[in-house]
Amino acid sequence: MGEENKKLLEQQLWNIANTLRGKMDADEFRDYILGFIFYKYLSEKIESYADDILKEDGIRFVSLDEASKEGKELLDAIEEEAIEKLGYFLKPSELFSSIARRGNGESNNFILEDLSTILSNIEQSTMGHESEDDFEHLFEDLDLTSTKLGRTEDAKNRLIAKVLFHLDQINFELKNHDRDVLGDAYEYLISKFAAGAGKKAGEFYTPQEVSKVLAKIVTNGKTKLKSVYDPTCGSGSLLLRVQKEVEDVSNFFGQELNRTTYNLARMNMIMHDVHYRKFDIKQEDTLEHPQHLDKRFEAIVANPPFSAQWSANPLHMNDDRFSQYGKLAPKSKADFAFVQHMIHHLDDNGTMAIVLPHGVLFRGSSEGHIRKYLIEDRNYLDAVIGLPANIFYGTSIPTCILVFKKCREHSDNVLFIDSSKYFEKVKAQNYLRDEDIEKILNTFQKRMTEDKYSYVASIKEIKENDYNLNIPRYVDTFEEEELIDLETVSAELQRLDIEMLENDKVIAGFCDELGIKKPF
Repeated sequence: MGEENKKLLEQQLWNIANTLRGKMDADEFRDYILGFIFYKYLSEKIESYADDILKEDGIRFVSLDEASKEGKELLDAIEEEAIEKLGYFLKPSELFSSIARRGNGESNNFILEDLSTILSNIEQSTMGHESEDDFEHLFEDLDLTSTKLGRTEDAKNRLIAKVLFHLDQINFELKNHDRDVLGDAYEYLISKFAAGAGKKAGEFYTPQEVSKVLAKIVTNGKTKLKSVYDPTCGSGSLLLRVQKEVEDVSNFFGQELNRTTYNLARMNMIMHDVHYRKFDIKQEDTLEHPQHLDKRFEAIVANPPFSAQWSANPLHMNDDRFSQYGKLAPKSKADFAFVQHMIHHLDDNGTMAIVLPHGVLFRGSSEGHIRKYLIEDRNYLDAVIGLPANIFYGTSIPTCILVFKKCREHSDNVLFIDSSKYFEKVKAQNYLRDEDIEKILNTFQKRMTEDKYSYVASIKEIKENDYNLNIPRYVDTFEEEELIDLETVSAELQRLDIEMLENDKVIAGFCDELGIKKPF
């Protein structure tokens, strides 16, 4: 599918999304539209898969008689294979196209109850199977009884039927497109919702430009990854961005606290055709209740909530993630707790890249202690990259990327990059352009010093700065002010005085002609 057609698909889906927009907030109608698109995707996927199985018999899945003995036998056989291959099952009568036609028919067009049952059946079809965890409660945010859809049941039904009708007009053409086309359109919608959700957006979405930088850093020099992990995975966009940078990722792991966002992440993975056996995303508090403690990962990326609160419970000093440091991150700022958690999970041959607020670079007390330990005792810090302010939704604060490796190629230095002045401003938001991203990555790969942009600092220099990583200490971006020629300024002032006197004479002449009082 060409770029033009891809953009057309994105625009079509966004236009349909706006059918609901007048009824509710952006983050609320997001859950409905993305849920319905996901349901349509599952329907087209199962129909295509079943048609392939039935091809030799000259039968189409939608034409099967679910009530006949032969139809039931065929459906049982297809269900068994579909559960194994796709992880779920839908009957022909439960397909998106079937329910959309019914909802827009002349009779028997009340579909809300049946639609709720179908969405529940998708989840139920996975029970007791390997895919159960990946589909459990996946549609729980599609509340078809909500008054936000309409005051009466008929009003709700009309609205939902209208949305399904418009979505049904779009053929996702799963067989004809590469796996990223529909997935990217889905990702586009998520980003559009994030842009309109204000502060809440930071809970579930990392801007694609930042995701691209993080993904390229952790995949630098690699074509395949055994595993990638995001401990605060949001909608899964960062994990999926890493996949774009290599030929193959064997396994995806993630954890997310927010239940709705956790559901969105699982949908996003499936929409990008990531097989259910290849991803393991859990819903829990990462710092308090980690779900993958026994695993080590080759690539780790994260954009955790900035300076979030956490328990800082002294019991954590018995936790392998924190015990070796001697101190915990402060209760009011969990930034370094996320760093410690990720370091624990990083494999010896791995790279991790995490977005954090600038305060982590210079704050003292326990954070200064942890920072010193990571540099002096472990020597894990590989690079510090300063980003422009106002590039994240919901916050204008400047941020940085910290890159860590357990086995560093350049163990005697740390690379500092200041890209804070390289961006494009669009309305109220700043964006990294392709050339800005390329400059960061080129500097990172070549590990070079560039005047007013980057500096390779020795560990000794960092020690002399008392392990303060504030970027201006290493990258001098000071611009000397242009010298002022006082004689030129004086001459210009004299010229202006003469010009003002001449203007006063002209104005006085006009006043005399008009017979009015002069203003001076």
